[in-house]
Amino acid sequence: MRLGVGRETRLPSPQTRGVPYPRRDMTGPRVVSLLPSATELLCAVGASDLLVGRSHECDWPPSIADRPVLTAQRTHGGSSAEIDAEVRASLAEGASLYTLDVERLAALAPDVILTQDLCDVCSIDLNTVRAVAARLPTRPTIVSLNPKGIFEVFDDVLTVGAAVGRDRDAEAAMVALRNRYWQAVDYVNPYVPGPEVLFLEWMDPPFVGGHWTPQLLENAGGRHSLNPPLAKSRQAAPEEILEAMPERVVICPCGFDLARIRAELPALRATRWWPLLPAVLSGSPGSVVMVDGNQMFNRPGPRLVDAFEWLVGWLNDRPSLIPPGFPVEALSS
Repeated sequence: MRLGVGRETRLPSPQTRGVPYPRRDMTGPRVVSLLPSATELLCAVGASDLLVGRSHECDWPPSIADRPVLTAQRTHGGSSAEIDAEVRASLAEGASLYTLDVERLAALAPDVILTQDLCDVCSIDLNTVRAVAARLPTRPTIVSLNPKGIFEVFDDVLTVGAAVGRDRDAEAAMVALRNRYWQAVDYVNPYVPGPEVLFLEWMDPPFVGGHWTPQLLENAGGRHSLNPPLAKSRQAAPEEILEAMPERVVICPCGFDLARIRAELPALRATRWWPLLPAVLSGSPGSVVMVDGNQMFNRPGPRLVDAFEWLVGWLNDRPSLIPPGFPVEALSS
């Protein structure tokens, strides 16, 4: 989601410059992350001690919950349809969907700001961050992370490590994640066509997964004909969805936990196309599942490997591969 600068941003007053996040004995630059996946990458390279500020969506790992929050959302819709309508209206008007506390950002005196320019509706855009950073006394370095596939996510581990002076730790973290990924791939039979999978990244209207998600689905042994690997997520017409004849369904709306997905299920089940899906008609246990979209799949960070391990285990009947406590719940018929 895009945040406008202009009236929504102000330069810091003298009173706010002297209240930065308490400085510990830091061994590197002061870092602000405006992107949840970037925060997770920073922590994966062993640099959580450098984080001095975060976005309101940065909620993992729990150890960073004490860091000052610098952003807030403007949308307040309750249902998927209401949120979608608000987002479309705001983008059409060129209005901001987030607010940024520029005074507090300046007071934190960051040396590095982690952000993105990949998604128009997920977090503050790069141009806004550049405009704000140019007005700060510290003139921080801006690191923009824009991965479209899983291997670019691995590269981002190294990028973040280099930006904060933790190159060796980043290399070790990247190698460990990459090894887990390829170990999971070993359980996939490339000569047996896998099931067609419908991955719902939004429920009303239905959006199918994009970027790294179709890539992960195909590499895990599934098929995702509604969207090719590395393409952006997109709205799919019910006719398209039915024509794809998905044998498996993953409901994983961006930013929704399992409780919010459950609350939306009656509306999804009431659509004319939902009961006609082969995955629903079959009534097979585990053919339709809900996955916590706030934690898994929708953040291009280290936990994409957890999501991939789950996918391989789910699609190939390899439960031993599924990470303990993975946030998934099967739908009953």
